[in-house]
Amino acid sequence: MRNQILEDLKTAMKNQDKETLAVIRMVKGAMQMEELNLKRELNDDEVISVIAKQIKTRKESITEFEKGGRNDLIAKTQNEIAILEKYLPEQLSKEEVVKIIEEVFDEIKPEGMKDMGKLMGMITPKVKGRYDMSEISKMIKEKLSGN
Repeated sequence: MRNQILEDLKTAMKNQDKETLAVIRMVKGAMQMEELNLKRELNDDEVISVIAKQIKTRKESITEFEKGGRNDLIAKTQNEIAILEKYLPEQLSKEEVVKIIEEVFDEIKPEGMKDMGKLMGMITPKVKGRYDMSEISKMIKEKLSGN
């Protein structure tokens, strides 16, 4: 994964694709910061986490841009998200996530919000990088409050 990003960086430089180049450089910088913190090279799962954080940040920015009526920045940020999403594993559909949540609920049989940590602990490895974790958290909370 890391090597793919570095290869794409070179390709973007050769093709003079400024937008892709800027996004990949930001990801590379974020990866390097994480590597400095961990004092080792990142594995693929950690690279995916870095990319997912970058996407999350951009989605939050879009929300702020919408409040400010900055449609030019919204479009630019959406393009950046599209570039980043190429590096994530295939995303799960909402139906697939609901099924995973149902299976974990059947296994744990939660008694309330106090079991939220257990649920997230079992669901996270199955969906990490493949679905928005904040959405999963909302879905679990709704299901817990409905029980």
